[in-house]
Amino acid sequence: MDRRRFVQAAGLGFAGAAVSPARAVGRGAGAASGAAASATLADSATGAGRSDVRVRLSPPFDPWLEIDAAALRANVGHVSRLTDSRPIMAVVKNNAYGLGLVETAGVLEPLDQIAGFAVVKPSAALRLRDAGIRKPVLLMGLAEAEEAEALVRRQVELSFYDDGAPQRMTRLARRLQAPVRGHVYLDTGMGRMGIAYHRALPWLRILAATDAVDVAGTFMAFTEETEFDREQFLRFRTYADSVENIGLPLGRLHAASSNGVYHLPYAHLDMVRPGIALYGAYPSRPDEERAIQALTPAVRLCARVVRVERLRTGDGVSYGRNYVATEPTWTATLPVGHTDGYPRSAVEGARVLIGERLYPVIGAVSASHSIVEVGPEPTVAVGDKAVLMGSDHAALEPNRVAEATGASVYDLLMHLSPALPRTVV
Repeated sequence: MDRRRFVQAAGLGFAGAAVSPARAVGRGAGAASGAAASATLADSATGAGRSDVRVRLSPPFDPWLEIDAAALRANVGHVSRLTDSRPIMAVVKNNAYGLGLVETAGVLEPLDQIAGFAVVKPSAALRLRDAGIRKPVLLMGLAEAEEAEALVRRQVELSFYDDGAPQRMTRLARRLQAPVRGHVYLDTGMGRMGIAYHRALPWLRILAATDAVDVAGTFMAFTEETEFDREQFLRFRTYADSVENIGLPLGRLHAASSNGVYHLPYAHLDMVRPGIALYGAYPSRPDEERAIQALTPAVRLCARVVRVERLRTGDGVSYGRNYVATEPTWTATLPVGHTDGYPRSAVEGARVLIGERLYPVIGAVSASHSIVEVGPEPTVAVGDKAVLMGSDHAALEPNRVAEATGASVYDLLMHLSPALPRTVV
């Protein structure tokens, strides 16, 4: 059988032709728009030359992420209400907490409440600019000299905090023939980044005396330890008052992350800097925070069933035979595993939505597959859409999945593989 006839016989279509969803995957084939995958078959059987065939698999079996634009917009509104309409600097570090840097920023930028974006890696800042993001972008990390120049030329704001900043910014400002715009990063006890608060004032005098910087803001990060947070804020406020008293620039003051948005109203200041709350997850005390202001998960992890099989009594599944059927039981295999970011510990209590029913994850989550227990009747079929995390059921909310798996909700989201296809819905 030649290649064209083989592809057509397989029900895959030819040269990008659309395929009937029912023929492609069987039952339940309404895939999300944009989630289709493409593959290339290369024919080099003869030395006469090479031709390529584009085969479109629609809908896909491989896992994908759906980014819920309406949920993102709703969560921005919730944060705005919690902070009395303070401007929001959206933290989109670590691939926008797993949702996708460009996809997420593209939804957020048009919103009036969004004043700008914060990242920690120079490459992320440049990706935002390459994607057409025009609002302010703050780099909260450090950039070496050549990177810093490229960033400033793209209107990315730097963070000033290291002892060498006065000299480096002076050299950079001379090359650019303009002051370098950025924010002073104060370390009030986090001990991670920033200039230590107890020696920051003389350092700022030196920095300001160079006339090489335009201070657009001053910020800090909380440890999120309740009692020490107050001490940190007192240090920050004392520094700000001292700077103001001697006439040095402060710009906008910002300190509150998502945890601060919910629990530290005194730290809302001139602007807030949330991350995870914008994406529909609760930062530290989910039950309490849900009662204060409910959020909508803005990401959905999906796949399609690739195998349905009936186990006999005594049959097991996956590595370690951690699950052995005590009676005849149907199971379904999903092509999503820990390489995609789905936690190995999902077998400890996570469930998956297929159709309108939840099914428990069993056995072991391997690199590329997870298995769910269907029950005594085959109520699912190959091709059915499965949702492993999202807003479709309370059990699938990121915080609920994190609780069921013993994982941090931050890890759960940020470990979603960057290789997963992402589509805004």
